[in-house]
Amino acid sequence: MKNTKSVQDAAFRSYGRVLPLDTKECCAVLKTLSIPATGTVYEASVPVLEKLPLFQELREKTYGEMPVELGHCSGHNDTLNALEYHRSSEIDIAATDLVLMLGRQQDIDPETLTYDTAQVEFFFVPAGTAVELYATTLHFAPCGIDGQEFRCGVALPRGTNEPLTNPIAATGEDRLLFAVNKWMLAHAESGLDKDGAYIGLRGDNCKL
Repeated sequence: MKNTKSVQDAAFRSYGRVLPLDTKECCAVLKTLSIPATGTVYEASVPVLEKLPLFQELREKTYGEMPVELGHCSGHNDTLNALEYHRSSEIDIAATDLVLMLGRQQDIDPETLTYDTAQVEFFFVPAGTAVELYATTLHFAPCGIDGQEFRCGVALPRGTNEPLTNPIAATGEDRLLFAVNKWMLAHAESGLDKDGAYIGLRGDNCKL
């Protein structure tokens, strides 16, 4: 994994932090969930995960009693395809070793609303690790190691990633608004423009 750093490295501090959470039970449940043989699946809210003590800790402590959801993003992936950000932190819980491709919202060109993928950094997240990705951190689906599956719990404010009920005029940053609390820039090779995504990534479609 050339040029891949660790979430324990100082370089990760501008993107997020490692959280001192007990993830053992959550990781065990994540490994029982059905995932596709190819591609990825994202479920924003999974009842069996939200019955765990960890969910209560995320809601009461990590998010300061905000309404939150706990789901997962799992499957097989080795390509960037898009980058998204929220108006809130995201908590990722690695049930398997995985790699996150990350960037900074501050590096989006404010005039063209494009982002150069040469600025993406790769970070290794060991199984059992929980990380907070700050609101300004660009991210998307994790990557598995050496073609293996990845399983990642995802906590966000409740309602995030649900369909927009009142789509707004597509001007300025509003062009990036893809779902509730989800602003996204896609790569032309991703095919996400068919779903209405804004093509804002320029450069290579990064691969692990």
